[in-house]
Amino acid sequence: MHRDYYSMKIKLVAYGIAKDILTSKEKIWEVGEGESVAQLKQRLFEKHPAFASLSKLSFAVGEEYQEDSFLLKDGDEVVIIPPVSGG
Repeated sequence: MHRDYYSMKIKLVAYGIAKDILTSKEKIWEVGEGESVAQLKQRLFEKHPAFASLSKLSFAVGEEYQEDSFLLKDGDEVVIIPPVSGG
């Protein structure tokens, strides 16, 4: 893919095991215009295969959970929410 494809930047915010996988609580991530949550997930899984071992991974944008079809915009804050274990 041509480098210019990634024309927008979002902020990833990770909690729990997701933070450990990313090795940081927050990261700036470049995305292409019209990229969906599903495409972001796929790229995250390619770069960080440990995400695939999680039973469920949710994404929130603008403080609301979003479906895979949600389209990202420049400057979005995307929160990665791993499965929560209770006791």
